[in-house]
Amino acid sequence: MGRQLKFNIFRYNPVDPASVPHMETFRLEETEAMTLFIALNRIREEQDPSLVFDFMCRAGICGQCAMLINGRPDLACHTKTKKLPDEITLLPMPVFKLIGDLSVDTGTWFREMNTKVESWIHSDKVLDPSVPEERMDNALADEIYELERCIECGCCVAACGKANMIPDKFMGATAFNRIARFMLDPRDQRTQDEYFEVVGTDDGIFGCLGLLGCEDVCPKKLPLQDQLG
Repeated sequence: MGRQLKFNIFRYNPVDPASVPHMETFRLEETEAMTLFIALNRIREEQDPSLVFDFMCRAGICGQCAMLINGRPDLACHTKTKKLPDEITLLPMPVFKLIGDLSVDTGTWFREMNTKVESWIHSDKVLDPSVPEERMDNALADEIYELERCIECGCCVAACGKANMIPDKFMGATAFNRIARFMLDPRDQRTQDEYFEVVGTDDGIFGCLGLLGCEDVCPKKLPLQDQLG
């Protein structure tokens, strides 16, 4: 027989005038290799079908299931309950707009961030599909790929002290990571001054408090501290 787990889960429907923010308790028997994703699905299937949370891939790739797990941003799909105490508190991530219960709108935030940092290759070259692609050094391609591993889950944003203070303005570590990726890319023709114009503000790199909560919670273990430097 497995442990009896107690889940304290935030509940609130912002579009329902009668709904008020509150915590609701659910209990489950722990099973072998149980993740929070499995636990939440069991709660929804067996106890309360109205429970709202996000998921898609179940493999730590899509980033949809990020939430606060005992106060720490992480992915529900790769968090094993055996690594947690008997009592587990689940909250939606701060900074992002609440959709309902544990579900937040990360898509709008990341779309606006990508627009703000102009997250595309800037080049005046005309694409000729008949010409072979430009070759790139393997070591440089690996460096770029390392930064491209960001799954835009929002954990780094939720853990950021400055983003919690000014959620509608501060770019956050994920934006700096995107800029660093394009600075490495030889196909991008922007100058250092042009990159500085994007991030060299109080809402950009100069607003960073240097707490490095972003790197501490990144589920993909991206070298965010290096990009901030």
